[in-house]
Amino acid sequence: MTEENKFPPEKNLPAGYVPAKVWKWDKASGGAFASINRPIAGPTHDKELPVGKHPLQLYSLATPNGVKVTIMLEELLAAGHSGAEYDAWLIRINDGDQFGSGFVDINPNSKIPAMADHAPKGGGAPVRLFESGSILFYLAEKFGAFLPTDVRGRAETMNWVFWQMGATPFLGGGFGHFYNYAPMKIEYAIDRYAMEVKRQLDVLDRHLADHEYMAGNEYTIADMIIWPWYGRLVDGGAYNSAEFLEVHTYENVIRWTKQIGERTPVQRGKMVNKAFGEPSEQLRERHDASDFETKTQDKIEAAD
Repeated sequence: MTEENKFPPEKNLPAGYVPAKVWKWDKASGGAFASINRPIAGPTHDKELPVGKHPLQLYSLATPNGVKVTIMLEELLAAGHSGAEYDAWLIRINDGDQFGSGFVDINPNSKIPAMADHAPKGGGAPVRLFESGSILFYLAEKFGAFLPTDVRGRAETMNWVFWQMGATPFLGGGFGHFYNYAPMKIEYAIDRYAMEVKRQLDVLDRHLADHEYMAGNEYTIADMIIWPWYGRLVDGGAYNSAEFLEVHTYENVIRWTKQIGERTPVQRGKMVNKAFGEPSEQLRERHDASDFETKTQDKIEAAD
């Protein structure tokens, strides 16, 4: 069977589309984020990153991946780990801040979040950190918190950490993109990714039917890394998809989502580096715990 018989061009989307022999980048393609997507790596401009007063310097935005890290940092501080004080700097990805030379030096993949630890164990040069799972694991080990020390608890926690890192691209880059951001609705793509997201929700729902938290009875980095994505999905439905995905049917995920969301450090972590939504919930930069009371966007605007 020839390619033309297997995939008749008139049935493609758009009708008549046939892939070229060699793919070429079209800057106009890509939907809502076309202006910041490109097929090459590296910086687009020179820009040093600011460095504040604390050893931990976070460069991020309050997307689900960014929120993972700020939740972890706020949880560490609430647990009494004063060394987890941090400066959080806003990276505006729609403006291309992630392609500045300083950011690329920390994360050659040009994605948020990125972090530098200027006081690593053993001393020496700052340690660069990128990928949210790597950052949470590093912080858990650095402070000896939210990662069980027994073999089974540690293994179960890391099982779910890696599950999230592998599973969620199907939710965000797959379902979220084609359902909410793509420039056209493609039935095949939406059906394919909706099926996978519902399967993932069922995995979580079955697991949480018998476990209080992801790793059992202990709150860990596994909860912090999964909650910003899947908690957001069932709590009102990310991508305007609550009804479409019937998120109300995943009762155990909803229970767990509410339980995690009631934690004060989680509520604080959601606010850090947030530059959208209600001004009272936006703390675009964070340099001190008092900033939550004095420097939210509503207070800044009122003072201007």
